[in-house]
Amino acid sequence: MDFVPKVILVAGARPNFMKLAPLHRAMIKRGNNPVIVHTGQHYDHNMSQLFFDELEIPKPDINLEVGSSSHAVQTANIMKLFEQVCVSEKPDLVVVFGDINSTIACALVAKKMHIRVAHVEAGLRSGDMGMPEEINRILTDHISDFLFTTSEIANKNLVKEGLNENQIFLVGNIMIDTLSRQLPKINKSKIIEELNLNKHEYDLLTLHRPSNVDDEDRLESVMNQFNAPEFPHKIIFPTHPRTRSRIERIAKRISLQSSNIICIEPLGYNDFLQLQSHSRSVWTDSGGIQEETSWLGVPCFTVRENTERPETIIHGTNILVNNKQLSFSSYIKNANLGRKEVKIDLWDGKTAGRIADKLISLLQGETYTC
Repeated sequence: MDFVPKVILVAGARPNFMKLAPLHRAMIKRGNNPVIVHTGQHYDHNMSQLFFDELEIPKPDINLEVGSSSHAVQTANIMKLFEQVCVSEKPDLVVVFGDINSTIACALVAKKMHIRVAHVEAGLRSGDMGMPEEINRILTDHISDFLFTTSEIANKNLVKEGLNENQIFLVGNIMIDTLSRQLPKINKSKIIEELNLNKHEYDLLTLHRPSNVDDEDRLESVMNQFNAPEFPHKIIFPTHPRTRSRIERIAKRISLQSSNIICIEPLGYNDFLQLQSHSRSVWTDSGGIQEETSWLGVPCFTVRENTERPETIIHGTNILVNNKQLSFSSYIKNANLGRKEVKIDLWDGKTAGRIADKLISLLQGETYTC
């Protein structure tokens, strides 16, 4: 009888769920039933449970329910609770995704317990060590046994840092697996009608990174940039929980009641992608949205000084925006707002199958040295 390795898939926030869903299906298809551990880093219904429902992810086998806290406290709490999971479950492999606190916390626990670790979305680098996510990425990559990357750029980053090429596997972008699979449901969403919008006659905004929202003066500066003639339409702004309270505090300073910015609650996956698909432009500080807009061909403006997704810049679907140098209106006035057909290697909706095949062969005895 073939050995069936015990695998834990760890998720903690909505970007993780989009990556976990296709890999879980691919593993099931290949006869392996992974244990799903939800750390509870995102615990709001719209940030968590709604995604599980829409993406048809089974109820987590284990929910650590850590909730919100400082980086140190949250990471420590995840580590303490996940150690107990590893003791009871005795996994052969722990798979972590992306770059959140849950990623590094669970990878570190597993590694210290001599459990092999796979990192999906390895090798992304912004070059900005002021970003907590950058620290999480680098540390997770350097303690992982298997590194699954989205692009040749990510491979080169890992090799440059001294990691063994035998650990690195270029598999493509697993986020696109979810996006391509969900398209029929995305196309059925009624969110545009519900918000009384016309396709291509509104802009979409998301902000959540501390560099943009923690400082009220910085947030005020960013928000006021949209009060310009180059933004004649409604700007739909699903507000992340960490952003909402700060927006409320500066609402009068940015004349929110009289502006064209419409703040709404966070959306589920299908509604948000419907809005994204038919927007005139997307303004964001999210990494995943840079990838989604590139695949959809929607103009994206990233409100950051750097990005860990340089391929989106190279293909011309994404523009880095630094409002310390130029106004947002200057960027959009000079941009091509037409749709752009882009094909990025291995962003084809089949990444999860490639990861599952490689993991199973590695765990069942394929020669592996590092």
